[in-house]
Amino acid sequence: MLTELIKNSKKIVIKIGSNTLANEDGSICRDFLQNLSKQVHTLVEEGKQVVIVSSGARIAGVATLGRWMRKEDMHYKQALCSIGQVELMDAYRRVFEDHHIHIGQMLLTRDDFCDRNRTLNIRNTLFTLVDEGVVPIINENDTVSVEEIKIGDNDTLAALTANLWNADLLILFSDIDGVYDKNPKIHKDAELVERVRDIEGLLATIEVGEVNSFGTGGIATKIEAAKTVNNYGIPMILTNGKKEDILLKLINGVEKATVFEGMKR
Repeated sequence: MLTELIKNSKKIVIKIGSNTLANEDGSICRDFLQNLSKQVHTLVEEGKQVVIVSSGARIAGVATLGRWMRKEDMHYKQALCSIGQVELMDAYRRVFEDHHIHIGQMLLTRDDFCDRNRTLNIRNTLFTLVDEGVVPIINENDTVSVEEIKIGDNDTLAALTANLWNADLLILFSDIDGVYDKNPKIHKDAELVERVRDIEGLLATIEVGEVNSFGTGGIATKIEAAKTVNNYGIPMILTNGKKEDILLKLINGVEKATVFEGMKR
């Protein structure tokens, strides 16, 4: 099913979480980005359009400055994101340049999805970029966001983007293979749930763990993202983005993941 789902999807949103993107010290993992760009290039060569929703600005800021990590003041957090966003986009630009692919940056807040004119502008820019072969890289505009206008996590942002773009598929990169019936980092007998048709039923039978050290979302936000896109008929795949060539392996049927099936459109 995974093979056919990806092969039959032309418009794909890929969300990259901070834990997938970062090394243990919080710096950007260049090897991961190089492998990601190679896989995206393969998808583009097959006629697909790709939009990336990427976390990582704040941790990139911490890694760049080497300080402020423990400062909880909002101004410091926003300053870190301002610095880190430059580093993050430069890292993306370098790896995609190797494949002759241009990237474009879009920084959004919750208000952008609530105001009709802003939403239309986002759609127009998004469609223009992908139609011209550019890969948009979207992140929350954390340099100006405060609690009142924050989306809060990029799982939600990716889901909103997929719906806005009318995507065929949303893929969330995580640091686990998918949804398990219990925490696989604690329980060796945890079993992967490969196919989800009833999200409410799933929630009644699994353990929802804690948020990890770098990310702003845990498994709960990923399941909420699945609900958001499934309601629009868009399926979602949750997979381990840390594995080399994971997208190509899913296409070739040699890796497993969790698929949340959307209703047919």
